[in-house]
Amino acid sequence: MSELHKFLFDGLPVRGMVVRLTDAWTEILARRRTDDTESPWPWPVTEMLGEMAAAAVLMQSNIKFNGALVMQIFGEGPVKVAVAEVHHDLSLRVTAKVVGEVAADAHLQDLVNVNGRGRCAITLDPKDRMPGQQAYQGVVPLNATHGDGKPDMAGVLEHYMRQSEQLDTRLVLAANESVAAGLLIQRLPVEGQGNIAKGQAMDPEEQMEHFNRIATLTASLTSEELLELDVETILRRLYWQEKILRLDAQTPRFACTCSRERVASMIRGLGQEEADSIIAERGDIDVTCDFCGQHYRFDSVDAVQLFTAPGDRPPGPSTVQ
Repeated sequence: MSELHKFLFDGLPVRGMVVRLTDAWTEILARRRTDDTESPWPWPVTEMLGEMAAAAVLMQSNIKFNGALVMQIFGEGPVKVAVAEVHHDLSLRVTAKVVGEVAADAHLQDLVNVNGRGRCAITLDPKDRMPGQQAYQGVVPLNATHGDGKPDMAGVLEHYMRQSEQLDTRLVLAANESVAAGLLIQRLPVEGQGNIAKGQAMDPEEQMEHFNRIATLTASLTSEELLELDVETILRRLYWQEKILRLDAQTPRFACTCSRERVASMIRGLGQEEADSIIAERGDIDVTCDFCGQHYRFDSVDAVQLFTAPGDRPPGPSTVQ
């Protein structure tokens, strides 16, 4: 079962969380798979989406926000756009649009940042918007690096969190066909944090010393360990000398927000003339959700009802659910 664990380092201005997406991740892949391959996308794209999914869950759980966190990566390369969306209840979905060939050893730079103009956008979309309220969006380039000097997802998102939250962060991400996982460590401001024992005051230099020590331990975690070890073992191996305060575990899950009603609304947005043109050419309007693979079919009768006022429709059950 997929799991998210939050924890605090007792007496220190540092918090952490670790996520392992198992059933949620394999369901995402299974719903989009159209043949006997392990993944519906080329392997480098699958790995990138898995890291995005794990990171988006960590980032959503890191804020008190009733709405959707939407992570989008777009730029120049075979991956035109990649999206990970996580709601406040940790329901999630991901997708990517791939055009052209993807090399088996492609990295982030090759996938979406060929000419250095790729971007990562994080959008916070409130569930119940107040009048005039806009979604918040932060954007960073895709050129932040980690240990090997190549731009990667963890480096990009660390840069985003330093820029948007002004808090130092260390992030480790990994994914394969069975698991998408991530470990996040973040430095907290001392003031107002209840996990600082007895109101102990720490100067900025001391704060950074503690954070850097824990960040170094975190960086020693390999991708293989993150994917293969359970949460208890990971925390024990990395932080065995630290006193950790654990919070209740949460369960991320796959869920898609698509529906026949939403697709019907989209078709209405095209206009009757365009809808009639598609019906005349193809015989029906067939829409497939990019996130979950669900098909929605509207024949000529359905299309007429979409553009007919409710009071003008003939009696009988509507085909639009």
